[in-house]
Amino acid sequence: MPRSPRSQRVADLIQHTLAPMLQHEAKDPRFAAVTITAVDVSPDLSNAIVFVSMLDETQIASTVAALNKASGYFRHRLADAVELRITPRLHFRFDESISRGDRITKLINEALNKKE
Repeated sequence: MPRSPRSQRVADLIQHTLAPMLQHEAKDPRFAAVTITAVDVSPDLSNAIVFVSMLDETQIASTVAALNKASGYFRHRLADAVELRITPRLHFRFDESISRGDRITKLINEALNKKE
């Protein structure tokens, strides 16, 4: 479904505002290793899915659960930082595209090595 220009601007604003909060303001040390890869905002701007990735994927389940538990705090901080009539509810999800791309690259390299 194509995004409207407004929802794209809100998604970009959320990503650029929330990323430094995770890195510097959050008290949980796991959040410092989190990277926000994308934000998808619903058409009515009431919900936002924040896609995150981590280098150490062994702790991703517990980190995403902790992020979702702290989503109210981040929503409140986001409302203070940006001027929106409605601050979207934040839902954190693991972005599998990076690990999937890495897995595909490894498979391609293995196939090329076997061919030679």
